[in-house]
Amino acid sequence: MNFKRILNICNFIIALLIVVLLAGYFLFHPDGSVSQDEDSVLIGASYMTMNNELFAIINEQISHRVDAEGDHMVVRDPALDIDRQVEQIEDMLDMGIRVLILTPVDSDALSDVLRRARRQGVIVIVVDSNLSDSSLADCTIVSDNYRAGVLAGEYLLSKMEEGEKRNIVLLTHDAALSGVQRVKGFTDTVSGRKGIRIVREIPCEGKLELAVPRMESFIEEGILFDSVFCLNDPSCIGAAAALDSKGLLESVELYGVDASPDVKAMIRDGKIKGSVAQSPTKVGEQAADALYMLLRGQKVDPMILVPVELVTQENVEEHNVDRWQ
Repeated sequence: MNFKRILNICNFIIALLIVVLLAGYFLFHPDGSVSQDEDSVLIGASYMTMNNELFAIINEQISHRVDAEGDHMVVRDPALDIDRQVEQIEDMLDMGIRVLILTPVDSDALSDVLRRARRQGVIVIVVDSNLSDSSLADCTIVSDNYRAGVLAGEYLLSKMEEGEKRNIVLLTHDAALSGVQRVKGFTDTVSGRKGIRIVREIPCEGKLELAVPRMESFIEEGILFDSVFCLNDPSCIGAAAALDSKGLLESVELYGVDASPDVKAMIRDGKIKGSVAQSPTKVGEQAADALYMLLRGQKVDPMILVPVELVTQENVEEHNVDRWQ
């Protein structure tokens, strides 16, 4: 056998090995339209953004359960872009997902794609922020968002002295029903108190990178204010950074929602007045339980509210500052 023939045989064997390896990769990595184990379930997840540790922890709790059950999960990040979220959900439906875990970027804008999911028999579980049309979900699992705003408002009022006035700024996200409910809970609570005035609502989509410049721009207008309620902790950290850059952090009270580790440290250090604690661990665990109950044909409550609690400088040491609840 000459050298050229030996070389051709070697090249054929190498090519054959590459084909086998690629086939094995796609068999065991269900990240696209690929083969699944015969009895496994493909689960899709589209959270509002993965640029928020809260969603990473929710997903971690769900994925642990999915792995333990021998199923597979595909996670997509729309990065707060509703058009991208619709496109990603469409792609996952084409892949043949049986379950969709969803945090809507926009509470109103997913009706068409979710109706398609329902027609395909896909189970829809919504986490963290409601859909406007709850009938499009089999189960919705959220923190008690209205109550979160109430708790922050009650705490602000409890710190006011007789005859004191407050000029309050709100950082908002009107497309997310969770943010709307938190702000409404807060404003419903404080608006009846004499001396309370809402001086500005600043939309920021719950993003730190939007909260900083928009808060700085507001400060430069010279409007007097002394308190800020933020729909979540990323926007609260952004507001704190803006206030700090203008030398106002010590004189303005900040309130947020999440009680993330970073904000709990800032509460402990006296830089933030309080934050209402969500538990992404519990939300994720509840979502995983609902997922498998629904897959097995069992009934679940269509709406599950996870309790919230206020974290302040008085009780922050009772909550683990280094991790989420």
